[in-house]
Amino acid sequence: MTTSTVRPGVVEAARLLFEAGVMSHSGHGNISARAGADRFVLTSTGMIANLTADQVAVVSLDQGEVLDGTLGPENAEIVAMHGVVYRARPDVGGIVHTHSPSATAFALAHQPMPCRSESLLRFGQAEPVPVVPWGPRGSDVSVRGIAAALAAAPTTNAVLLANHGLLAFGPDPMAAARLVIAVEDSAEVELAAARIGGGVEFPPGALEAVRESMARTRG
Repeated sequence: MTTSTVRPGVVEAARLLFEAGVMSHSGHGNISARAGADRFVLTSTGMIANLTADQVAVVSLDQGEVLDGTLGPENAEIVAMHGVVYRARPDVGGIVHTHSPSATAFALAHQPMPCRSESLLRFGQAEPVPVVPWGPRGSDVSVRGIAAALAAAPTTNAVLLANHGLLAFGPDPMAAARLVIAVEDSAEVELAAARIGGGVEFPPGALEAVRESMARTRG
């Protein structure tokens, strides 16, 4: 992986999010991609509509130092938020942060989002999306909270940032963006189901059944 090969994936992930209509009215978000053992690329601005490759900076994983490009103040403060996920989860190659409205409703309520939608199972998210306690954006409090949440739920592919938004991750930025879409869709129907009695849990073994079905289809 090099920075030149991962930057286009960040741009495409941003495009997908807006095409899917899962962004907040402000359009705020940030996206990153691992670009080797010691660095990752990160969107240089929080306004990622119509993102271009020259709006993606290169940042060192250990110190958060900008190695190439520039970061606006609103994104310089969230370098650590992305870095802590890459350090905790070597399998992660892409991270997306949004204020997607329905998912953020759970974050505001400090309520883990249940996994009762099959679209989440298809991303391996067979457990509730946990809530990270609130801390100022990019602060040590927030970063320590993310690290603790990942340690407590080592197989989760997303966390809710209390009073803030959603952080989703996957093997690359496009996978993380698709997970954001699945989480937002699931949050929306979860809130709708609450008005007619509430969602119902999957039966035991649902994740394994979905994986077997996907494997047969792709096999």
